[in-house]
Amino acid sequence: MTPPRLMLVCGEPSGDQLGAQLMMALRNLDPQVEISGVGGEAMTAQGLSSLFSLSDTAVMGLREVVPKIPRILARVNEAVDFAVRTQPDAVVLIDSPDFTHRIARKLKRRAPKIATVNYVAPQVWASRAYRARAMARYFDLLLALLPFEAQFFQSYGLKTVFVGHPVIERAARMQGGPELRERLGIPPDACLLCVLPGSRSNEVRLLLPVFRDAVALLQQRTRNLYCVLPTIPHVAEQVRRGVSYWPTPLTILDREDDKFSAFSAANAALAASGTVTTELALARTPLVVGYKLGWLTYKMARPFIHAPFATLVNILLGREAVPERIQEQCTPEALVDALSPLLEEGPTRARQIADLGEACHKLGEGSLAPSYRAAQSLLDFVGAHKT
Repeated sequence: MTPPRLMLVCGEPSGDQLGAQLMMALRNLDPQVEISGVGGEAMTAQGLSSLFSLSDTAVMGLREVVPKIPRILARVNEAVDFAVRTQPDAVVLIDSPDFTHRIARKLKRRAPKIATVNYVAPQVWASRAYRARAMARYFDLLLALLPFEAQFFQSYGLKTVFVGHPVIERAARMQGGPELRERLGIPPDACLLCVLPGSRSNEVRLLLPVFRDAVALLQQRTRNLYCVLPTIPHVAEQVRRGVSYWPTPLTILDREDDKFSAFSAANAALAASGTVTTELALARTPLVVGYKLGWLTYKMARPFIHAPFATLVNILLGREAVPERIQEQCTPEALVDALSPLLEEGPTRARQIADLGEACHKLGEGSLAPSYRAAQSLLDFVGAHKT
């Protein structure tokens, strides 16, 4: 039998990380597998020659998306054309549903025999559940990250396999905190806050000013406060402009390994909602989540959102273990009131650390690596589909 030929497509940095882990697992299980598609730095480091840069597709919010619609649609067409031309055994669409699902729909119309696989389901169980039935028409398989998703999507006719959340495989990288403090000149007894305003330009634009003002207030309550701010290339310049008047000593970190060391080093974190909150949970770093959308985007989206929480830890536990301050509640004062008890030893901090551990266990921490489960499920599916 000929080696499996897969096309992997992601649309933003968090999907790029998952794609890189999946590529590594696929090659360990079948060294002959051929992989093409779209990815970022992490997938490129695994040997992918990306069709185009993620800077065109890693956007969110009406203000940022609307001007880029022609470019995004062009990239959708480019990916579909490539798949039709190269005829892979399966196209694996990773996260970023506003981008990747367009590819899946268009590909199913043009080349229905090419198998389509969704890796990381959109949270349609939280809003617009009817989309699950539509997904069953243009996806042949879903690799689900959350335990309750398999039954939900299968009830709509979409073949689904629960593989676990690959983010838990990064647990071993959450180390090097003391060494990072020493390298940056941060005293061991200083209070270190990790600030994470998001990986999208629109997130940085809306959240960084609020986080900066929160740090200014926190400095008045906390002795010897330092900050670190991990960032990624396509928003790094925007971040640097936004921190020109930061109220405390601040170091911007560009390297991924330094980001994980920062999680290990920090007393607590102030973070945008997203994959990074699960990474912080793995590091057992107490956190507060702040998030804002543009007012028009939020007004249009709000009627469709039915989930009680935005953070995965809280969704898994069914309660607000991690404080969430969303939209109008995302103010400097509210963020600081939630952060302050987490910066010192006490029942609030201890309780959240225990809750983070419980949530990580539910995601599959301590069992077979999810990316390997996903890779094996994908290879089994491709083998059966080819037969």
